[in-house]
Amino acid sequence: MTRLVEKKKAPVKIKTGPGAAGRIIGFLGIAATLALLFAFLGLLQYAKKFTAPETESREVLVTIPQGAGYPEIARILREKGLIRDEGAFLWAVRIKSKLRQPVDVKAGEQTLDPSLNAWEVISSLVKGNFKFYPFTIPEGRNLREIAMTVENAGLGSAQDFLNLCYDRDFIKSLGIEADSLEGYLFPETYNFPKNTPLKTIAKSMTDQFFKVWDKYKTLAAARGLTLNEALTMASIVEKETGAPQERPLIAAVFFNRLDKKMRLQTDPTVIYGLRDFNGNITRADLENPHPYNTYVHQGLPPGPIASPGEDAIKAVLNPAKTKYLYFVSKNDGTHHFSTTLAEHNKMVARYQKGGNG
Repeated sequence: MTRLVEKKKAPVKIKTGPGAAGRIIGFLGIAATLALLFAFLGLLQYAKKFTAPETESREVLVTIPQGAGYPEIARILREKGLIRDEGAFLWAVRIKSKLRQPVDVKAGEQTLDPSLNAWEVISSLVKGNFKFYPFTIPEGRNLREIAMTVENAGLGSAQDFLNLCYDRDFIKSLGIEADSLEGYLFPETYNFPKNTPLKTIAKSMTDQFFKVWDKYKTLAAARGLTLNEALTMASIVEKETGAPQERPLIAAVFFNRLDKKMRLQTDPTVIYGLRDFNGNITRADLENPHPYNTYVHQGLPPGPIASPGEDAIKAVLNPAKTKYLYFVSKNDGTHHFSTTLAEHNKMVARYQKGGNG
């Protein structure tokens, strides 16, 4: 009988290589890479919020209110198109603070540039890139004219500035012994940002005066002139002529008249004390007994009648050596000077109907 022999099956061999575990590991690797990629893209997208909103440089005027918090500042900047994102701006502020970099934003009207990134905008705000408003005070302007110049520059009310110039406590705080700041606001070009306190503006102008006066105070003392006397005389000289070469001569005439106990009889002092002067001096004006009328009163008026420039101050402290006692306008910006009344009257008849002494 034939036996059937059972054939043994060969063992199954498991092939090595990427199986389930490998596929899982590969999938996790791809997922991690994609996650990193998406995180990187998200970071790039977020980082873009810190970049400049525009590429072209230009000026944008923005006003930061006094006491405004960072969220309010961020909103203002976003509305003006100066930052891309309020949240990013606030994060930048926090990071700077963490790095112990002071973020003290200056209040006021500032000029910013939309081509700056968030970090640069913060730096500009901290530095205070204010918009300045220049104005010029020409020689010979009085307080009312200066106050209007300040108002026209958009820096405050003319009346408020004028009130300040007559504020005794404020005047005293400046080291000035006078009833007003007439004459002490030095003719110059000034620059101030909006909302600058009027006291700061006035003090800057008096500081400029004292810088100039420091060069002449010793000479004034040597001539026996007080600050008020020198400044008053200089203001009259300033108003009497616009010709630089004549200032020492004009000063000499007035000093000569004072020495001889003659009245100064100068029209600008009369005009200064008049209200609503219409441009024509009348006999009634010359007889008006107000304190500044040098046709009526002997000596110098109570104080300056305008702000003199340095050349007028210099002329008063270095007057010409001459015996002239009179002068009359030649109607060309210059004057004819005389030593006698007869000669003066003759020149008056030649150049004009009314005298100018």
